[in-house]
Amino acid sequence: MIEGSIPVVDLKDFFSEHKKKSFIKEVGNALENIGFFAVKNHSISEDLLNKVYTSSTKFFNLSDDVKMKYEKPEILRQRGYTSFGQEHAKGSNSPDLKEFYMVANQEVGGKSPFGPNIWPDEVPELKEDSLKMYSHLEKLSDILLECCAEYIGAKSDFFTSMSKDSDTILRIIHYPPIGPDVPAGSIRSGAHEDINLITLLCSSTARGLELLQRNGEWLSVETGSEYVIVDSGDMIQNITNGLFRSTTHRVVNPPEIKERRFSVPFFVHPRKEIDLSPIDSCISKTGGSAKYPNITAGEYLTKRLEEIGVGKT
Repeated sequence: MIEGSIPVVDLKDFFSEHKKKSFIKEVGNALENIGFFAVKNHSISEDLLNKVYTSSTKFFNLSDDVKMKYEKPEILRQRGYTSFGQEHAKGSNSPDLKEFYMVANQEVGGKSPFGPNIWPDEVPELKEDSLKMYSHLEKLSDILLECCAEYIGAKSDFFTSMSKDSDTILRIIHYPPIGPDVPAGSIRSGAHEDINLITLLCSSTARGLELLQRNGEWLSVETGSEYVIVDSGDMIQNITNGLFRSTTHRVVNPPEIKERRFSVPFFVHPRKEIDLSPIDSCISKTGGSAKYPNITAGEYLTKRLEEIGVGKT
């Protein structure tokens, strides 16, 4: 089941000769009007998702001293561990109540300034589980990016060519139980927009995700493992001159303070040299003038990492 009024698309339709066009239209309409949708009949099994959560739980259960061995501020924490309270939403002084582990494309490490993946010796199975999850989500994201491109009248590889060999990230997030010393105003993940092209989010282990609707009200969005939630980020919003919406969302604190939460968002990024300037076809569909800046993906990412606190060395 899915709770919340977001569109649902069936991935089977993409592979249907008679339904593919309507599938593309559904994906594009959802990102244009809401910025969120859910995909059913995807390829991520509940068994794989459970394995990722099991191995990551073992890692997050380690002592802080052990986990800190895998935190690398010199690479802006873009691989390995990020400690609790390190990140905050843009414009907020209250830290998010989370810690997480960052996994990149295993083949891209040598080409990236952030270097190769970092794997914990104490939980060797985390590598296999997370890389399998990465592979499945990458294949799904390529299909959805192809749909995004065709929806705006571009070549089908318009977006996938941007994300090939990029620093796309699988982030495994742990939201610990809420402690008595939580800073005032802090929630599990403060209201924010994703920076990247699109984000894919598998079912989390507990409730909390909310998106901000146009009427100013927050909508709770929860799914079972049969769905993957997708949202559009700031970079694709920039390229499409706002045709695709980057919608504000958050993760609120639970009513039961002892409850832990795990989630695995997959942030699809373009390579750092990619020009994010609004394209002419989308400018013509959104009023005739550019509303977003001319900027590269690398410049955009560096600026945002500084704004949310993980760009500190």
